[in-house]
Amino acid sequence: MSLDPAFTASYLVAFIMGLFSSMHCIGMCGSIIGTLTLSLSPDIRNNKKLLLPFVFNYNFGRITSYTIAGALAGLIEALLTMHLGETHGHRFLQLISAGIMASAGLYIAGWFPRFAYIEKVGTHFWKKIEPYGRKLIPVKNRTQAYLFGMVWGWLPCGLVYAALTLAATAGDVSKSALTMLAFGLGTLPAVMGVGIMTHVLTRLSRMQRFKQAIGLFMIVLALLAALPWLNPMAFPTHIAIH
Repeated sequence: MSLDPAFTASYLVAFIMGLFSSMHCIGMCGSIIGTLTLSLSPDIRNNKKLLLPFVFNYNFGRITSYTIAGALAGLIEALLTMHLGETHGHRFLQLISAGIMASAGLYIAGWFPRFAYIEKVGTHFWKKIEPYGRKLIPVKNRTQAYLFGMVWGWLPCGLVYAALTLAATAGDVSKSALTMLAFGLGTLPAVMGVGIMTHVLTRLSRMQRFKQAIGLFMIVLALLAALPWLNPMAFPTHIAIH
């Protein structure tokens, strides 16, 4: 079975994007997890072993929504390539994806604050589903935690949208969904850590040089997305897995 360079590149890049961009989002996501954690009973909240499954379920629900969104991005790609042709449609999406990723990198670094306006794209949909999330508070069990996480996954976020544009270049619906799954898994360590070591992560996320380094790294990823033939993370198609 040959490896598709477009897929392998998007999969790895998406994971790295999630890993580093989540440090920038820790203020927003941290406050959400903090609110949910405070809604739990003191017995659970004060016991890390009991708290961890709830935090995991929040995030598992969020990543589920990311994966669904990735599948939708794959459908959009299929429709676009149907009209523009597979080669031209895919290349068009690659360039759009690279532009948004580079903008996200500038935003993380603090050099392009207007990128936040992209979040208005999902505001209307968020207003429709946000009340369902509120009905799940206070969270009393893990199922509620998972369902709230699914609602949380649709919170307007420019960095998630950047990952979605990358997912739209993956090649088909299943690969697009897996690309967003990889992005979600990348965000997991930092966001899960909010409930475990909030002080350290929050302090790290406020370091300007750290944010600038992440921003520059995102811009490099954008260049690799625009020029996939230079991407060292894309395996050549002649390599086969036995």
